[in-house]
Amino acid sequence: MIDVPSSYIVIALFIATILGLIRYQTRPEKVFGVLLVVLVASGLVSTQQVIASFANQGLLTLILLMVCSIALEKTSLLRVLATFVIKPSYQATWLRLFSITTLSSAFLNNTAVVSTMLAPIRNNPHHPASRLLIPLSYAAILGGTLTLVGTSTNLIVNSMVLDANLPSLGFFDFTLVGGLLVVGCGVVLFFLSGTLPMKSRHTSMAADYFIDTKVTLDSPLIGKTIEENGLRNLESLFLVEILRHHHLISPVAPNEVVEAGDRLIFSGDIKKVSLFHQIPGLNLFARENGLPIDNLIEVVIRPESILSGKTLKHAGFRARFDAAVVAMKRDGERVSGKLGDIKLRPGDYLVLAVGDDFRSRHNISKNFYMISGYETDHMLHGRKELLAISGFLLAITSAAFGLLPLFESVFLLLGLYLLTGCLSGNEILHRLPKQIWLIISSALVLSQALMNTQALNTLEEVIINNPNLFTPFLGLALIYGLTWLLTELVTNNAAAALMFPIAFGLAQALNVDFHSFILAVAFGASASFVSPYGYQTNLMVYNAGQYRFNDFLRIGLPVSLMYGVITLSSITLIYGF
Repeated sequence: MIDVPSSYIVIALFIATILGLIRYQTRPEKVFGVLLVVLVASGLVSTQQVIASFANQGLLTLILLMVCSIALEKTSLLRVLATFVIKPSYQATWLRLFSITTLSSAFLNNTAVVSTMLAPIRNNPHHPASRLLIPLSYAAILGGTLTLVGTSTNLIVNSMVLDANLPSLGFFDFTLVGGLLVVGCGVVLFFLSGTLPMKSRHTSMAADYFIDTKVTLDSPLIGKTIEENGLRNLESLFLVEILRHHHLISPVAPNEVVEAGDRLIFSGDIKKVSLFHQIPGLNLFARENGLPIDNLIEVVIRPESILSGKTLKHAGFRARFDAAVVAMKRDGERVSGKLGDIKLRPGDYLVLAVGDDFRSRHNISKNFYMISGYETDHMLHGRKELLAISGFLLAITSAAFGLLPLFESVFLLLGLYLLTGCLSGNEILHRLPKQIWLIISSALVLSQALMNTQALNTLEEVIINNPNLFTPFLGLALIYGLTWLLTELVTNNAAAALMFPIAFGLAQALNVDFHSFILAVAFGASASFVSPYGYQTNLMVYNAGQYRFNDFLRIGLPVSLMYGVITLSSITLIYGF
Protein backbone atom coordinates (compact mmCIF):
# COMPACT_ATOMS: atom_id res chain seq x y z
CA MET A 1 0.00 0.00 0.00
CA ILE A 2 1.37 3.40 -1.04
CA ASP A 3 1.71 5.90 1.79
CA VAL A 4 0.47 9.18 0.31
CA PRO A 5 1.68 12.26 2.25
CA SER A 6 -1.20 14.06 3.93
CA SER A 7 -0.19 17.35 2.25
CA TYR A 8 -0.88 15.80 -1.15
CA ILE A 9 -4.29 14.63 0.05
CA VAL A 10 -5.23 18.13 1.17
CA ILE A 11 -4.05 19.67 -2.11
CA ALA A 12 -6.06 17.04 -4.00
CA LEU A 13 -9.13 17.90 -1.91
CA PHE A 14 -8.62 21.60 -2.62
CA ILE A 15 -8.49 20.98 -6.38
CA ALA A 16 -11.44 18.57 -6.19
CA THR A 17 -13.48 21.22 -4.37
CA ILE A 18 -12.88 23.77 -7.13
CA LEU A 19 -13.78 21.21 -9.81
CA GLY A 20 -16.85 20.19 -7.83
CA LEU A 21 -18.00 23.80 -7.56
CA ILE A 22 -17.58 24.31 -11.30
CA ARG A 23 -19.45 21.07 -12.04
CA TYR A 24 -22.20 21.63 -9.46
CA GLN A 25 -22.52 25.40 -9.52
CA THR A 26 -26.06 25.26 -8.12
CA ARG A 27 -25.07 23.13 -5.11
CA PRO A 28 -22.08 24.83 -3.42
CA GLU A 29 -23.27 23.89 0.06
CA LYS A 30 -23.25 20.19 -0.86
CA VAL A 31 -19.73 20.40 -2.29
CA PHE A 32 -18.46 22.08 0.87
CA GLY A 33 -20.48 19.69 3.03
CA VAL A 34 -18.75 16.70 1.42
CA LEU A 35 -15.38 18.44 1.86
CA LEU A 36 -16.07 18.98 5.57
CA VAL A 37 -17.04 15.33 6.11
CA VAL A 38 -13.92 14.07 4.30
CA LEU A 39 -11.60 16.37 6.26
CA VAL A 40 -13.07 15.32 9.60
CA ALA A 41 -13.29 11.61 8.73
CA SER A 42 -9.68 11.51 7.51
CA GLY A 43 -8.37 13.12 10.70
CA LEU A 44 -6.76 15.98 8.80
CA VAL A 45 -8.31 18.45 11.25
CA SER A 46 -9.15 18.19 14.93
CA THR A 47 -12.61 18.44 16.46
CA GLN A 48 -11.57 21.62 18.21
CA GLN A 49 -10.57 23.22 14.91
CA VAL A 50 -13.95 22.35 13.39
CA ILE A 51 -15.81 23.90 16.34
CA ALA A 52 -13.60 26.99 16.23
CA SER A 53 -14.28 27.41 12.50
CA PHE A 54 -18.07 27.37 12.97
CA ALA A 55 -17.74 29.81 15.90
CA ASN A 56 -15.31 32.14 14.12
CA GLN A 57 -15.95 35.71 15.28
CA GLY A 58 -15.78 37.22 11.80
CA LEU A 59 -18.20 34.62 10.44
CA LEU A 60 -20.64 35.16 13.31
CA THR A 61 -20.42 38.91 12.70
CA LEU A 62 -21.45 38.31 9.08
CA ILE A 63 -24.39 36.13 10.15
CA LEU A 64 -25.58 38.68 12.74
CA LEU A 65 -25.29 41.55 10.26
CA MET A 66 -27.31 39.70 7.63
CA VAL A 67 -30.00 38.88 10.20
CA CYS A 68 -30.18 42.48 11.45
CA SER A 69 -30.55 43.77 7.90
CA ILE A 70 -33.88 41.92 7.69
CA ALA A 71 -35.43 44.52 9.99
CA LEU A 72 -34.16 47.34 7.80
CA GLU A 73 -35.71 45.71 4.72
CA LYS A 74 -39.09 45.96 6.46
CA THR A 75 -38.88 49.75 6.66
CA SER A 76 -39.63 52.36 4.02
CA LEU A 77 -36.07 53.74 3.98
CA LEU A 78 -35.02 52.35 0.61
CA ARG A 79 -38.45 52.90 -0.89
CA VAL A 80 -38.29 56.58 0.03
CA LEU A 81 -34.87 56.84 -1.59
CA ALA A 82 -36.16 55.07 -4.69
CA THR A 83 -38.82 57.73 -5.27
CA PHE A 84 -36.10 60.31 -5.91
CA VAL A 85 -34.40 58.30 -8.66
CA ILE A 86 -36.59 58.55 -11.75
CA LYS A 87 -36.45 61.83 -13.71
CA PRO A 88 -37.42 62.67 -17.33
CA SER A 89 -33.73 63.03 -18.26
CA TYR A 90 -31.96 59.67 -18.73
CA GLN A 91 -28.60 61.09 -17.63
CA ALA A 92 -30.09 62.59 -14.45
CA THR A 93 -31.90 59.34 -13.69
CA TRP A 94 -28.75 57.28 -14.28
CA LEU A 95 -26.61 59.48 -12.02
CA ARG A 96 -29.20 59.47 -9.22
CA LEU A 97 -29.64 55.70 -9.52
CA PHE A 98 -25.90 55.03 -9.50
CA SER A 99 -25.21 57.39 -6.59
CA ILE A 100 -28.04 56.20 -4.33
CA THR A 101 -27.36 52.52 -5.07
CA THR A 102 -23.62 52.70 -4.40
CA LEU A 103 -24.04 54.63 -1.15
CA SER A 104 -26.86 52.37 0.07
CA SER A 105 -24.93 49.19 -0.81
CA ALA A 106 -21.92 50.39 1.18
CA PHE A 107 -23.90 49.84 4.39
CA LEU A 108 -26.93 47.69 3.49
CA ASN A 109 -27.46 44.27 1.96
CA ASN A 110 -27.09 44.88 -1.78
CA THR A 111 -29.72 42.27 -2.67
CA ALA A 112 -32.25 44.23 -0.63
CA VAL A 113 -31.16 47.46 -2.31
CA VAL A 114 -31.64 46.00 -5.81
CA SER A 115 -34.97 44.34 -5.02
CA THR A 116 -36.32 47.63 -3.64
CA MET A 117 -35.20 49.60 -6.69
CA LEU A 118 -36.63 47.07 -9.17
CA ALA A 119 -40.27 48.14 -8.93
CA PRO A 120 -39.84 51.91 -9.54
CA ILE A 121 -37.42 51.24 -12.39
CA ARG A 122 -39.64 48.65 -14.08
CA ASN A 123 -42.73 50.85 -13.82
CA ASN A 124 -41.18 54.22 -14.65
CA PRO A 125 -42.90 56.12 -17.50
CA HIS A 126 -39.76 57.74 -18.97
CA HIS A 127 -37.08 55.12 -19.70
CA PRO A 128 -36.93 51.43 -20.71
CA ALA A 129 -36.00 49.33 -17.68
CA SER A 130 -33.36 47.58 -19.82
CA ARG A 131 -31.37 50.85 -19.93
CA LEU A 132 -31.16 51.03 -16.12
CA LEU A 133 -31.18 47.56 -14.56
CA ILE A 134 -27.63 46.41 -15.42
CA PRO A 135 -26.29 49.75 -14.08
CA LEU A 136 -28.38 49.10 -10.96
CA SER A 137 -26.78 45.70 -10.34
CA TYR A 138 -23.23 46.88 -11.11
CA ALA A 139 -23.67 49.93 -8.87
CA ALA A 140 -24.75 47.64 -6.01
CA ILE A 141 -21.64 45.49 -6.53
CA LEU A 142 -19.33 48.52 -6.68
CA GLY A 143 -20.96 50.09 -3.62
CA GLY A 144 -20.32 46.92 -1.66
CA THR A 145 -16.56 47.40 -2.08
CA LEU A 146 -16.57 50.67 -0.11
CA THR A 147 -16.71 49.30 3.45
CA LEU A 148 -16.15 46.21 5.53
CA VAL A 149 -19.90 45.60 5.80
CA GLY A 150 -20.69 46.49 2.18
CA THR A 151 -20.68 42.91 0.92
CA SER A 152 -20.56 39.45 2.43
CA THR A 153 -17.25 38.69 0.69
CA ASN A 154 -15.46 41.42 2.68
CA LEU A 155 -16.77 39.96 5.93
CA ILE A 156 -15.87 36.45 4.81
CA VAL A 157 -12.29 37.53 4.12
CA ASN A 158 -12.20 39.24 7.52
CA SER A 159 -13.39 36.03 9.21
CA MET A 160 -10.46 34.19 7.65
CA VAL A 161 -8.10 37.00 8.67
CA LEU A 162 -9.18 36.52 12.29
CA ASP A 163 -8.86 32.76 11.94
CA ALA A 164 -5.23 33.26 10.86
CA ASN A 165 -4.61 35.28 14.06
CA LEU A 166 -4.09 38.50 12.11
CA PRO A 167 -5.50 41.90 13.15
CA SER A 168 -9.07 42.48 12.00
CA LEU A 169 -9.60 44.53 8.86
CA GLY A 170 -10.78 48.06 9.57
CA PHE A 171 -14.23 49.36 8.62
CA PHE A 172 -12.74 51.76 6.05
CA ASP A 173 -9.79 49.62 4.89
CA PHE A 174 -11.63 49.10 1.60
CA THR A 175 -12.75 52.69 1.07
CA LEU A 176 -9.77 54.16 -0.81
CA VAL A 177 -9.61 51.40 -3.40
CA GLY A 178 -13.40 51.03 -3.44
CA GLY A 179 -13.86 54.75 -4.04
CA LEU A 180 -11.51 54.65 -7.03
CA LEU A 181 -13.44 51.64 -8.37
CA VAL A 182 -16.77 53.43 -8.01
CA VAL A 183 -15.48 56.47 -9.92
CA GLY A 184 -13.45 54.65 -12.60
CA CYS A 185 -15.88 51.82 -13.32
CA GLY A 186 -18.81 54.23 -12.97
CA VAL A 187 -17.43 56.39 -15.80
CA VAL A 188 -16.99 53.34 -18.06
CA LEU A 189 -20.47 52.09 -17.16
CA PHE A 190 -22.03 55.51 -17.82
CA PHE A 191 -20.76 55.64 -21.41
CA LEU A 192 -21.53 51.96 -22.08
CA SER A 193 -25.07 52.25 -20.73
CA GLY A 194 -26.05 54.06 -23.92
CA THR A 195 -25.47 50.78 -25.80
CA LEU A 196 -27.87 48.77 -23.62
CA PRO A 197 -30.85 47.32 -25.51
CA MET A 198 -34.01 49.41 -25.85
CA LYS A 199 -36.55 46.79 -24.84
CA SER A 200 -40.16 47.81 -25.39
CA ARG A 201 -41.60 49.39 -22.29
CA HIS A 202 -44.89 48.06 -20.93
CA THR A 203 -47.38 49.78 -18.70
CA SER A 204 -45.98 47.48 -16.08
CA MET A 205 -43.34 44.82 -16.25
CA ALA A 206 -45.91 42.66 -14.50
CA ALA A 207 -47.66 42.57 -17.88
CA ASP A 208 -45.17 39.86 -18.83
CA TYR A 209 -46.61 37.54 -16.21
CA PHE A 210 -48.31 34.36 -17.37
CA ILE A 211 -51.56 33.74 -15.42
CA ASP A 212 -53.34 30.39 -15.69
CA THR A 213 -57.11 30.17 -15.11
CA LYS A 214 -59.53 27.28 -15.58
CA VAL A 215 -63.19 27.23 -16.63
CA THR A 216 -65.13 25.07 -14.15
CA LEU A 217 -67.54 22.40 -15.34
CA ASP A 218 -70.59 24.38 -14.20
CA SER A 219 -69.34 27.79 -15.30
CA PRO A 220 -71.86 30.27 -16.77
CA LEU A 221 -69.12 31.20 -19.26
CA ILE A 222 -69.63 27.93 -21.15
CA GLY A 223 -71.33 28.25 -24.52
CA LYS A 224 -70.67 31.98 -24.84
CA THR A 225 -68.00 33.73 -26.87
CA ILE A 226 -64.99 35.51 -25.40
CA GLU A 227 -66.58 38.83 -26.41
CA GLU A 228 -69.93 37.97 -24.79
CA ASN A 229 -68.23 36.99 -21.54
CA GLY A 230 -66.36 40.30 -21.45
CA LEU A 231 -62.99 38.52 -21.25
CA ARG A 232 -61.36 40.92 -23.70
CA ASN A 233 -62.12 44.00 -21.63
CA LEU A 234 -60.49 43.17 -18.29
CA GLU A 235 -58.46 46.03 -16.83
CA SER A 236 -54.72 45.47 -17.45
CA LEU A 237 -55.28 41.79 -18.27
CA PHE A 238 -55.16 40.29 -21.77
CA LEU A 239 -56.29 36.84 -22.90
CA VAL A 240 -53.39 35.47 -24.96
CA GLU A 241 -54.33 31.81 -25.49
CA ILE A 242 -56.69 28.98 -24.68
CA LEU A 243 -55.53 25.47 -23.87
CA ARG A 244 -58.26 23.00 -24.83
CA HIS A 245 -57.78 19.22 -24.71
CA HIS A 246 -53.98 19.65 -25.14
CA HIS A 247 -54.61 21.91 -28.16
CA LEU A 248 -53.39 25.50 -28.01
CA ILE A 249 -55.54 28.28 -29.50
CA SER A 250 -53.56 31.47 -30.09
CA PRO A 251 -54.32 34.21 -30.91
CA VAL A 252 -57.79 34.06 -29.41
CA ALA A 253 -60.55 35.39 -31.64
CA PRO A 254 -63.38 37.44 -30.06
CA ASN A 255 -65.94 34.92 -31.37
CA GLU A 256 -64.19 31.90 -29.83
CA VAL A 257 -66.75 29.94 -27.75
CA VAL A 258 -65.73 28.94 -24.23
CA GLU A 259 -65.95 25.24 -23.34
CA ALA A 260 -65.92 23.40 -20.01
CA GLY A 261 -62.41 22.65 -18.77
CA ASP A 262 -60.76 25.31 -20.96
CA ARG A 263 -57.56 26.82 -19.63
CA LEU A 264 -57.65 30.56 -20.28
CA ILE A 265 -54.15 31.99 -20.26
CA PHE A 266 -53.84 35.70 -19.47
CA SER A 267 -50.93 38.10 -19.27
CA GLY A 268 -51.07 41.41 -17.47
CA ASP A 269 -50.71 43.32 -14.25
CA ILE A 270 -50.46 40.74 -11.48
CA LYS A 271 -52.05 43.19 -9.05
CA LYS A 272 -55.29 42.87 -11.03
CA VAL A 273 -55.76 39.13 -10.47
CA SER A 274 -58.48 39.93 -7.93
CA LEU A 275 -60.68 40.75 -10.95
CA PHE A 276 -61.01 37.01 -11.54
CA HIS A 277 -63.03 36.84 -8.32
CA GLN A 278 -65.71 38.81 -10.16
CA ILE A 279 -65.96 36.25 -12.97
CA PRO A 280 -68.05 33.25 -11.88
CA GLY A 281 -66.82 29.85 -12.97
CA LEU A 282 -63.22 30.92 -13.60
CA ASN A 283 -60.66 29.61 -11.14
CA LEU A 284 -57.04 30.59 -10.66
CA PHE A 285 -54.41 27.86 -10.40
CA ALA A 286 -53.76 29.02 -6.83
CA ARG A 287 -57.44 28.83 -5.88
CA GLU A 288 -57.52 25.21 -7.05
CA ASN A 289 -54.89 24.57 -4.39
CA GLY A 290 -57.03 26.09 -1.65
CA LEU A 291 -55.01 29.24 -1.05
CA PRO A 292 -56.21 32.87 -0.95
CA ILE A 293 -54.71 35.51 -3.24
CA ASP A 294 -55.09 38.45 -0.88
CA ASN A 295 -51.35 38.63 -0.18
CA LEU A 296 -48.99 37.71 -2.99
CA ILE A 297 -45.23 37.22 -2.83
CA GLU A 298 -42.88 37.61 -5.79
CA VAL A 299 -39.82 35.33 -5.89
CA VAL A 300 -37.04 34.30 -8.27
CA ILE A 301 -35.98 30.66 -8.50
CA ARG A 302 -32.39 30.30 -7.29
CA PRO A 303 -29.79 28.49 -9.46
CA GLU A 304 -29.45 25.76 -6.81
CA SER A 305 -33.21 25.21 -6.42
CA ILE A 306 -34.56 21.66 -6.49
CA LEU A 307 -37.32 22.97 -8.77
CA SER A 308 -34.93 23.36 -11.69
CA GLY A 309 -36.06 21.14 -14.58
CA LYS A 310 -39.25 20.07 -12.82
CA THR A 311 -42.88 21.00 -13.36
CA LEU A 312 -45.04 22.33 -10.53
CA LYS A 313 -47.03 19.13 -10.65
CA HIS A 314 -44.03 16.80 -10.29
CA ALA A 315 -42.29 19.02 -7.75
CA GLY A 316 -45.17 18.75 -5.26
CA PHE A 317 -45.06 22.53 -4.94
CA ARG A 318 -48.11 22.95 -2.69
CA ALA A 319 -47.00 20.38 -0.12
CA ARG A 320 -43.33 21.35 -0.23
CA PHE A 321 -43.72 25.11 0.27
CA ASP A 322 -47.30 25.64 1.47
CA ALA A 323 -47.74 27.91 -1.52
CA ALA A 324 -49.24 27.90 -4.98
CA VAL A 325 -48.10 29.71 -8.09
CA VAL A 326 -50.45 32.44 -9.29
CA ALA A 327 -48.31 33.57 -12.21
CA MET A 328 -44.84 33.29 -13.73
CA LYS A 329 -42.56 34.90 -16.30
CA ARG A 330 -39.19 34.04 -17.81
CA ASP A 331 -36.30 35.89 -19.47
CA GLY A 332 -38.60 38.15 -21.44
CA GLU A 333 -39.93 35.05 -23.24
CA ARG A 334 -43.62 34.33 -23.44
CA VAL A 335 -44.26 31.08 -21.63
CA SER A 336 -47.10 29.00 -23.01
CA GLY A 337 -49.40 26.18 -21.98
CA LYS A 338 -50.76 24.89 -18.69
CA LEU A 339 -48.95 26.42 -15.72
CA GLY A 340 -48.58 23.12 -13.88
CA ASP A 341 -46.90 21.47 -16.88
CA ILE A 342 -44.17 24.06 -17.56
CA LYS A 343 -40.65 22.99 -16.64
CA LEU A 344 -39.13 25.56 -14.31
CA ARG A 345 -35.70 27.13 -14.76
CA PRO A 346 -33.34 29.13 -12.52
CA GLY A 347 -34.17 32.82 -12.85
CA ASP A 348 -37.89 32.26 -13.43
CA TYR A 349 -40.08 34.79 -11.64
CA LEU A 350 -43.03 33.35 -9.72
CA VAL A 351 -45.88 35.09 -7.92
CA LEU A 352 -47.04 32.95 -5.02
CA ALA A 353 -50.19 32.76 -2.97
CA VAL A 354 -48.95 31.47 0.37
CA GLY A 355 -50.43 29.62 3.31
CA ASP A 356 -49.94 30.22 7.02
CA ASP A 357 -46.96 27.85 7.16
CA PHE A 358 -45.02 29.39 4.24
CA ARG A 359 -42.72 31.68 6.23
CA SER A 360 -41.77 28.99 8.73
CA ARG A 361 -40.59 26.55 6.05
CA HIS A 362 -36.80 26.13 6.13
CA ASN A 363 -36.53 25.39 2.39
CA ILE A 364 -37.76 28.77 1.13
CA SER A 365 -34.40 30.60 1.15
CA LYS A 366 -32.69 27.60 -0.45
CA ASN A 367 -35.00 27.71 -3.46
CA PHE A 368 -36.01 31.35 -3.91
CA TYR A 369 -34.77 34.92 -3.84
CA MET A 370 -37.50 36.99 -2.22
CA ILE A 371 -38.17 40.02 -4.44
CA SER A 372 -41.23 41.68 -3.00
CA GLY A 373 -44.50 41.00 -1.30
CA TYR A 374 -43.89 41.49 2.38
CA GLU A 375 -47.32 41.21 3.88
CA THR A 376 -48.63 44.51 5.19
CA ASP A 377 -48.79 43.42 8.81
CA HIS A 378 -45.12 42.39 8.64
CA MET A 379 -43.90 45.84 7.66
CA LEU A 380 -42.60 48.18 10.32
CA HIS A 381 -44.38 51.47 10.98
CA GLY A 382 -44.13 54.43 13.34
CA ARG A 383 -41.83 54.02 16.31
CA LYS A 384 -40.66 50.55 15.32
CA GLU A 385 -39.60 51.77 11.89
CA LEU A 386 -37.74 54.71 13.42
CA LEU A 387 -36.11 52.39 15.97
CA ALA A 388 -35.02 49.90 13.29
CA ILE A 389 -33.41 52.60 11.13
CA SER A 390 -31.80 54.61 13.93
CA GLY A 391 -30.60 51.46 15.73
CA PHE A 392 -28.93 50.13 12.58
CA LEU A 393 -27.27 53.46 11.80
CA LEU A 394 -26.04 53.78 15.40
CA ALA A 395 -24.59 50.25 15.39
CA ILE A 396 -22.75 50.79 12.09
CA THR A 397 -21.51 54.23 13.14
CA SER A 398 -20.23 52.86 16.46
CA ALA A 399 -18.26 50.18 14.62
CA ALA A 400 -17.03 52.55 11.92
CA PHE A 401 -15.51 54.97 14.41
CA GLY A 402 -14.15 52.33 16.76
CA LEU A 403 -16.55 52.99 19.65
CA LEU A 404 -17.52 49.31 19.72
CA PRO A 405 -16.23 46.24 17.87
CA LEU A 406 -18.50 45.34 14.95
CA PHE A 407 -19.45 42.00 16.51
CA GLU A 408 -20.58 43.62 19.76
CA SER A 409 -22.52 46.38 18.04
CA VAL A 410 -24.55 44.04 15.80
CA PHE A 411 -25.04 41.57 18.66
CA LEU A 412 -26.56 44.33 20.81
CA LEU A 413 -28.60 45.52 17.82
CA LEU A 414 -30.09 42.06 17.33
CA GLY A 415 -31.05 41.95 21.00
CA LEU A 416 -32.76 45.34 20.64
CA TYR A 417 -34.69 44.18 17.57
CA LEU A 418 -35.91 41.04 19.35
CA LEU A 419 -36.92 42.88 22.53
CA THR A 420 -38.86 45.55 20.64
CA GLY A 421 -40.53 43.21 18.14
CA CYS A 422 -38.73 44.60 15.10
CA LEU A 423 -37.68 41.02 14.41
CA SER A 424 -39.24 37.73 15.44
CA GLY A 425 -37.64 34.38 16.08
CA ASN A 426 -39.49 32.85 13.11
CA GLU A 427 -38.16 35.53 10.77
CA ILE A 428 -34.62 34.87 11.94
CA LEU A 429 -34.96 31.12 11.48
CA HIS A 430 -36.51 31.64 8.08
CA ARG A 431 -33.79 33.99 6.81
CA LEU A 432 -30.76 32.60 8.69
CA PRO A 433 -28.01 32.26 6.03
CA LYS A 434 -27.24 28.62 6.78
CA GLN A 435 -25.71 28.02 3.36
CA ILE A 436 -23.11 30.78 3.83
CA TRP A 437 -22.41 29.54 7.35
CA LEU A 438 -21.63 26.02 6.06
CA ILE A 439 -19.56 27.22 3.09
CA ILE A 440 -17.35 29.57 5.08
CA SER A 441 -16.94 27.22 8.03
CA SER A 442 -15.89 24.41 5.70
CA ALA A 443 -13.42 26.72 3.96
CA LEU A 444 -11.95 27.67 7.33
CA VAL A 445 -11.56 23.98 8.17
CA LEU A 446 -9.82 23.48 4.80
CA SER A 447 -7.43 26.31 5.68
CA GLN A 448 -6.65 24.56 8.97
CA ALA A 449 -5.92 21.33 7.07
CA LEU A 450 -3.57 23.17 4.68
CA MET A 451 -1.65 24.56 7.68
CA ASN A 452 -1.72 21.30 9.65
CA THR A 453 -0.14 19.35 6.78
CA GLN A 454 2.14 22.21 5.64
CA ALA A 455 0.69 21.69 2.16
CA LEU A 456 1.59 25.24 1.15
CA ASN A 457 5.31 24.58 1.72
CA THR A 458 5.44 23.26 -1.85
CA LEU A 459 4.33 26.70 -3.07
CA GLU A 460 7.13 28.31 -1.05
CA GLU A 461 9.72 25.95 -2.58
CA VAL A 462 8.56 26.80 -6.12
CA ILE A 463 8.86 30.53 -5.42
CA ILE A 464 12.30 30.22 -3.81
CA ASN A 465 13.55 28.27 -6.83
CA ASN A 466 12.07 30.81 -9.30
CA PRO A 467 12.69 34.27 -7.79
CA ASN A 468 12.48 36.04 -11.16
CA LEU A 469 9.15 34.45 -12.03
CA PHE A 470 7.28 35.23 -8.82
CA THR A 471 7.71 38.92 -8.05
CA PRO A 472 5.34 40.46 -5.48
CA PHE A 473 3.32 42.26 -8.18
CA LEU A 474 2.99 39.14 -10.33
CA GLY A 475 1.93 37.22 -7.23
CA LEU A 476 -0.69 39.88 -6.46
CA ALA A 477 -1.96 39.81 -10.06
CA LEU A 478 -2.12 36.00 -9.97
CA ILE A 479 -4.19 36.00 -6.78
CA TYR A 480 -6.55 38.64 -8.11
CA GLY A 481 -6.93 36.91 -11.49
CA LEU A 482 -7.65 33.49 -9.99
CA THR A 483 -10.16 34.95 -7.53
CA TRP A 484 -11.95 36.85 -10.30
CA LEU A 485 -12.07 33.74 -12.49
CA LEU A 486 -13.50 31.64 -9.66
CA THR A 487 -16.07 34.35 -8.93
CA GLU A 488 -17.39 34.20 -12.49
CA LEU A 489 -17.25 30.38 -12.64
CA VAL A 490 -18.51 29.58 -9.15
CA THR A 491 -19.82 32.20 -6.70
CA ASN A 492 -18.29 35.22 -5.00
CA ASN A 493 -18.49 33.74 -1.48
CA ALA A 494 -16.90 30.43 -2.47
CA ALA A 495 -14.16 32.22 -4.43
CA ALA A 496 -13.20 34.36 -1.42
CA ALA A 497 -13.19 31.38 0.93
CA LEU A 498 -11.07 29.18 -1.34
CA MET A 499 -8.53 31.76 -2.44
CA PHE A 500 -7.68 33.23 0.97
CA PRO A 501 -5.38 30.38 2.10
CA ILE A 502 -3.58 30.49 -1.26
CA ALA A 503 -3.11 34.25 -0.97
CA PHE A 504 -1.93 33.90 2.63
CA GLY A 505 0.57 31.18 1.69
CA LEU A 506 1.85 33.10 -1.31
CA ALA A 507 2.38 36.26 0.76
CA GLN A 508 4.34 34.21 3.30
CA ALA A 509 6.45 32.61 0.58
CA LEU A 510 7.21 35.99 -1.01
CA ASN A 511 7.93 37.48 2.43
CA VAL A 512 5.65 40.47 1.77
CA ASP A 513 2.93 42.23 3.73
CA PHE A 514 -0.29 40.18 3.88
CA HIS A 515 -2.60 43.19 3.63
CA SER A 516 -2.27 43.76 -0.12
CA PHE A 517 -2.89 40.09 -0.93
CA ILE A 518 -5.89 39.96 1.41
CA LEU A 519 -7.41 42.99 -0.34
CA ALA A 520 -6.76 41.38 -3.73
CA VAL A 521 -8.91 38.42 -2.69
CA ALA A 522 -11.68 40.65 -1.30
CA PHE A 523 -11.87 42.88 -4.38
CA GLY A 524 -11.41 39.99 -6.81
CA ALA A 525 -14.33 38.12 -5.23
CA SER A 526 -16.61 41.12 -5.86
CA ALA A 527 -15.64 41.50 -9.54
CA SER A 528 -18.67 39.68 -10.98
CA PHE A 529 -19.75 41.64 -14.05
CA VAL A 530 -19.43 39.27 -17.02
CA SER A 531 -21.89 36.53 -16.03
CA PRO A 532 -25.53 37.03 -14.99
CA TYR A 533 -25.20 33.94 -12.79
CA GLY A 534 -22.09 34.84 -10.77
CA TYR A 535 -23.82 37.29 -8.44
CA GLN A 536 -27.42 37.25 -7.22
CA THR A 537 -28.16 40.89 -8.13
CA ASN A 538 -27.10 40.15 -11.72
CA LEU A 539 -29.55 37.25 -11.84
CA MET A 540 -32.34 39.45 -10.49
CA VAL A 541 -31.96 42.10 -13.18
CA TYR A 542 -31.26 39.52 -15.91
CA ASN A 543 -34.94 38.59 -16.13
CA ALA A 544 -36.42 41.95 -15.18
CA GLY A 545 -34.51 43.73 -17.96
CA GLN A 546 -35.18 41.01 -20.57
CA TYR A 547 -31.45 40.76 -21.16
CA ARG A 548 -29.41 38.18 -23.02
CA PHE A 549 -26.05 36.81 -21.89
CA ASN A 550 -24.30 38.92 -24.55
CA ASP A 551 -25.62 42.10 -22.92
CA PHE A 552 -23.71 41.25 -19.75
CA LEU A 553 -20.62 40.24 -21.73
CA ARG A 554 -20.61 43.43 -23.82
CA ILE A 555 -21.02 45.76 -20.84
CA GLY A 556 -19.39 43.66 -18.14
CA LEU A 557 -16.09 42.84 -19.84
CA PRO A 558 -14.88 46.47 -20.19
CA VAL A 559 -16.06 47.18 -16.63
CA SER A 560 -14.17 44.08 -15.41
CA LEU A 561 -10.98 45.16 -17.18
CA MET A 562 -11.17 48.66 -15.68
CA TYR A 563 -11.95 47.13 -12.28
CA GLY A 564 -8.89 44.87 -12.47
CA VAL A 565 -6.53 47.65 -13.57
CA ILE A 566 -7.70 49.99 -10.81
CA THR A 567 -7.60 47.28 -8.14
CA LEU A 568 -4.06 46.09 -8.87
CA SER A 569 -2.57 49.53 -9.46
CA SER A 570 -4.22 51.20 -6.45
CA ILE A 571 -3.39 48.36 -4.04
CA THR A 572 0.22 48.49 -5.20
CA LEU A 573 0.51 52.28 -4.97
CA ILE A 574 -1.46 52.77 -1.74
CA TYR A 575 -0.44 49.72 0.30
CA GLY A 576 2.65 48.38 -1.48
CA PHE A 577 4.29 45.12 -0.48
